[in-house]
Amino acid sequence: MTVVDIPPPLPIRDRAVPQDGAAGALSPMLIRLAEERATGVLVREHGTLQLTEGRVVHAESPLAPGLDVLLTAHGTLDAAVWPWTEDIPAAAHRLLDAGLLPRGALELCRLGALYDAAFFALAPSSTPGRFRYGAPVTASPLPAVPVSALEHETRRRRDLLHRIWPDPSTDGAPLARADPVAAPPVTQRQRAVLNRVDGVRTAPEIARQLGRPAFHTLVDTRRLAAAGLLAPRSTTAAPPLLPPVTDPDIALLKRLRDALEAL
Repeated sequence: MTVVDIPPPLPIRDRAVPQDGAAGALSPMLIRLAEERATGVLVREHGTLQLTEGRVVHAESPLAPGLDVLLTAHGTLDAAVWPWTEDIPAAAHRLLDAGLLPRGALELCRLGALYDAAFFALAPSSTPGRFRYGAPVTASPLPAVPVSALEHETRRRRDLLHRIWPDPSTDGAPLARADPVAAPPVTQRQRAVLNRVDGVRTAPEIARQLGRPAFHTLVDTRRLAAAGLLAPRSTTAAPPLLPPVTDPDIALLKRLRDALEAL
């Protein structure tokens, strides 16, 4: 009788958890910087991340409204008292010292702005990132964000957008109104976005005009696109921020939508 040794089962890899510091990361360089507890600024194509001892203390992107816009657009803070400076940590110090905002409210707004800008800064890039070592001019008075938390939130946001409407072309292209046969109802938030769609403005530009986080506006524009109420103005517009989906989801959803409109 021959005895056959059965090998142990292969481990099941959890795709949500990288097996090393950089595998599967949105930015392997950012993971390495976190591991070495680096201090400085990571410059990427769509934004920058400021690190202190390997944790993110600030993020900026030309595609996301800054903390100043988010705080002053709807009267949370009077624009006349905002300490106009490009040094956001210094502005946070001044707001806290002057008692213009409670620490908790400022921290919540700043965290929202950081995640919003980081979503774009960590978008796929056609150019390599670069890191400038050096301590910031002003230390942030607010807690830093671990790189792992930033990557987790960015992935969650990408997945949400894909579930709403898997075509990313509406994220960065000029948007135009569509005229479906039976227009579905929209929310007040979506109506505000739709009213600013003119064939020229992009979703990030609409977000800045509304004083809203850019990611929230991407959610609205994708839902409006799924409802057939808007579309990218042309196929020659700027490439999408996120890579196109390779599965047949987009074509199937568009065919279903067109069939419903024809009824």
